[in-house]
Amino acid sequence: MKMYDADLSKFEADGAAPLPFTKDKGCVEHDGARIWYAAYGSGPAVILLHGGLGHGGNWGYQVPALVKSGFRAVVIDSRGHGHSTRDARPYSYELMASDVVAVMDALKIENAGLVGWSDGACIALILAAEIPSRVAGVFFFACNMDPSGTREFKMTPTIQCCINRHMKDYAGLSSTPDQFEAFSEAVGLMQRTQPNYSVSDLERIHVPVVIVHSEHDEFIKREHAEYLARSIPNAEFVFLPDVSHFAPLQMPEQFNEAILTFLGKVLP
Repeated sequence: MKMYDADLSKFEADGAAPLPFTKDKGCVEHDGARIWYAAYGSGPAVILLHGGLGHGGNWGYQVPALVKSGFRAVVIDSRGHGHSTRDARPYSYELMASDVVAVMDALKIENAGLVGWSDGACIALILAAEIPSRVAGVFFFACNMDPSGTREFKMTPTIQCCINRHMKDYAGLSSTPDQFEAFSEAVGLMQRTQPNYSVSDLERIHVPVVIVHSEHDEFIKREHAEYLARSIPNAEFVFLPDVSHFAPLQMPEQFNEAILTFLGKVLP
């Protein structure tokens, strides 16, 4: 498949593809924050959870593919990200997972497939562990579940392009547009200290899970992804060649094919 945006220069300049038009969008007031969402299409629900510092618009290449395949695609801006607000409490994956449930309740979604990217993957797996009745399955991409899973951070031109885009988007979407540095530090603290799931925690996850790892992921060790696939009952491991932590932007067709293959197994 053709590489679309290997170095994220297109993403830095223009962002992901624009999300389609929808009237089905709004905000849910929940636990001290206003959580923004947008839904597209009809059919079984698929909730897309973005990575740290990003927002729901980063799924612009995935939403049309899901809608075309007969799914209802729902994007959510995590607490404090994009259009969503936050209160003064520190960020936590558990708190953001509770926000997802609030949106599901508002949209009357009883059960959904969850597609998580980086921080969004962690949120999705916490939901699978805590309220499995609401989760049809988890597409877990590019995330760790304990501190041992991360690589030593090294800034690269690709990562810098991504950060530059996040800064522009934050300034344009956030209710606190001049506070990106504080926002980044607060999210970074969460990422450095959470989550810390043990093997026994992972073993109690019984919804279908696919652990998806990119060949050149800048943040997550392959051995950690393989460990997660071994530790979660019946989890599958999927390897994406030629891409990195930013596979949904770099090679959307390959990434979408992996999502649709998984959803075909867990949603009618």
